[in-house]
Amino acid sequence: MAPRLNTPMYFFLGHLSFVDLCYSSDIAPKMLVDLLRKRKRISITGCVAQLFLFCTCGTAEALVLAVMAYDRYVAVCQPLHYATIMSKTRCLWLMIAVYTAGITHSLIETGCTFRLSFCKWEIDHFCCDVPPLLKMACTDTFANEIVMFIIAGFFVNAPLFAILFFYVSVISTIFQMNSLVGRRRVFSTCASHFTCVTMYFGTIFFTYLRPSSSYSLDQDKVITLFYTVIIPFLNPFIYSLRNNEVKEALRTIRM
Repeated sequence: MAPRLNTPMYFFLGHLSFVDLCYSSDIAPKMLVDLLRKRKRISITGCVAQLFLFCTCGTAEALVLAVMAYDRYVAVCQPLHYATIMSKTRCLWLMIAVYTAGITHSLIETGCTFRLSFCKWEIDHFCCDVPPLLKMACTDTFANEIVMFIIAGFFVNAPLFAILFFYVSVISTIFQMNSLVGRRRVFSTCASHFTCVTMYFGTIFFTYLRPSSSYSLDQDKVITLFYTVIIPFLNPFIYSLRNNEVKEALRTIRM
């Protein structure tokens, strides 16, 4: 690994890539196989496993993006204390907290969903997500919708508000800089992350934090495809193509 990439920012970026890989691997292979089959099937056990990993990765991605925003906040607003605050131990504990929160949320969401009785086992979707599963339920799903709104809302809103707070502080600090070159460098560093945040949280809000009466499974299929397959595919390009350090490291590897 290039020494210049051995920093907290790239440590978190590595974990974001890992979460993206798990995210797309959970959905894309089964979806591609089903496209080639006339009769599309998934077992209940497979559906439980898919939903569990789906929720875990979704929550972990939101929290990793928040942790990356915190890293940029410390680097820009408290540069003299950066090495102390973002120590290897703290970075490791932050990622442990991210994965623990993702698994906890997934256990709650998966457990609440599969406690329901289902009238049929035919999902009008390309993956086992909560909204299409609730559409199949014979029993009242009001409690599940409340749980989804509160729990998913917390794991979406809390990281998003944290990211907004960090970026308001970063932007405020940028405008106080006298160096135009310094401003451009900081803007360039933060632009990639903010692009990923906008795409990811925009689709999550539209999917999970709106009234159930407004659900459209056809729309949800497109949006779910976007944030489970397309966004994880785009993230490496968004970060790498705008990052001179990554480009230089790739040139070194080729040589």
